[in-house]
Amino acid sequence: MSQPTTMKALEKSQPAEGLWMVEAPVPEIGHDEVLIKINKTAICGTDIHIWNWDDWAAHTVPVPMIVGHEFAGEIVEIGSDVEGLTIGQRCSGEGHLIGHESRQSRSGKFHLDPGTRGIGVNVQGAFAQYLRLPAFNVVPLPDDIPDEIGAILDPLGNAVHTALSFDLLGEDVLITGAGPIGIMAAAVARHAGARHVVLTDINPDRLKLAEDVVKNLRTVDVSREDLADVTHELGMKQGFDVGLEMSGSQAALDQMVENLVMGGKIALLGIPPGKSPVDWSRIVFKAITIKGVYGREMFETWYKMIAMLQNGLDVSRVITHRFGVDEFREGFAAMKSGLSGKVILDWE
Repeated sequence: MSQPTTMKALEKSQPAEGLWMVEAPVPEIGHDEVLIKINKTAICGTDIHIWNWDDWAAHTVPVPMIVGHEFAGEIVEIGSDVEGLTIGQRCSGEGHLIGHESRQSRSGKFHLDPGTRGIGVNVQGAFAQYLRLPAFNVVPLPDDIPDEIGAILDPLGNAVHTALSFDLLGEDVLITGAGPIGIMAAAVARHAGARHVVLTDINPDRLKLAEDVVKNLRTVDVSREDLADVTHELGMKQGFDVGLEMSGSQAALDQMVENLVMGGKIALLGIPPGKSPVDWSRIVFKAITIKGVYGREMFETWYKMIAMLQNGLDVSRVITHRFGVDEFREGFAAMKSGLSGKVILDWE
């Protein structure tokens, strides 16, 4: 059956707050690409930046741009040179489009390619009925992973990449920032065999959601409770072994440094606004290792998280809202409220 020539899409049509539902042409694919019929998408913090049209978005996103990069769907058309994929195959996909000429790519470190572009940010995205994607970026979905979980594999991948930056087995782990990615990182740390997992925030609703998603998690509202008291309560002698910073808050990072053991390790996913003062002498004298995390490792993170989902990792409760795509304004309002987990838009 031939594909339609036009499709619904959510577009940043003008340099102003909001998104607009438009009728756009269905993308034409190249010899090494596939066309994906989108079933479910999820709203990301990046999409909120683009909706708000903040300084980052204004300097980064060309207008007009179909946004969105968290998705699940099925392949409906395949380029002439594509092998190993089939029509009707369910899939998600890696939203970072890379080149193959850089030293990093030629070394197999695809996630470090300096020429990386993002779908829905630099290239037309997934908030549409159809998405064009390089076959290289397609991640097939097993039958036991439903579309709405497929639609949050991108942010789950951020959580997995961050959490698995360091060995967690038997370690005490501090996570700062109880947004959806921080909550999923807590679930991963628990699944990966950490001893104590502590998650901090100042939003009680997000901390309550975290407790619903992750069993045996100690949440801490640091506006009401002293983290030092919690470490004492848990019987920890020196502090946390591993820190996962998900909040982008300088105060949270400072608190993490203070509560880590000598020789502790920090993986940084949160992005502080602008420039932040850092007490580097404290970090040096505690011999702390810091790793910056961006995106997902291609494709090791995808293999790891799919395996964990098939082996008991359950992040389904992090999805708190579901809307038809025509209700996208309500979906974005829920995401912007600070009271939601992940928000799913249904394109079917």
